[in-house]
Amino acid sequence: MADLVKEFNDYRSKMNEKLLADNNKVIKRIFNVDTNAYMEGALDVKTKELLGLVASAVLRCDDCIKYHLETAYKNGVTKEEMMESMGIATLVGGTIVIPHLRRAYEFWEALEEQTK
Repeated sequence: MADLVKEFNDYRSKMNEKLLADNNKVIKRIFNVDTNAYMEGALDVKTKELLGLVASAVLRCDDCIKYHLETAYKNGVTKEEMMESMGIATLVGGTIVIPHLRRAYEFWEALEEQTK
């Protein structure tokens, strides 16, 4: 199951490298804004990652969900905090979010397994 995390990160890294090497000013600026938006500010990083997770689930973006799950996990988010956040996402997004909730739970388990 830990391969799930590795495969996601390997693909994401490879493709981000290619995208940024293409030297498109708009893409580079979007990446920069994204990086800066999730830095410590009035809200701590942990809270921002949970907000990103909820928004990603409501928008039904599995790649975004995985990214925010891993970053949240690395910033000390507990399984209980993640599940409460995903509960809000499912409430706001409706039952169409449930398949993404399933994959999010599976990815979280892979993150936990990876650190054992």
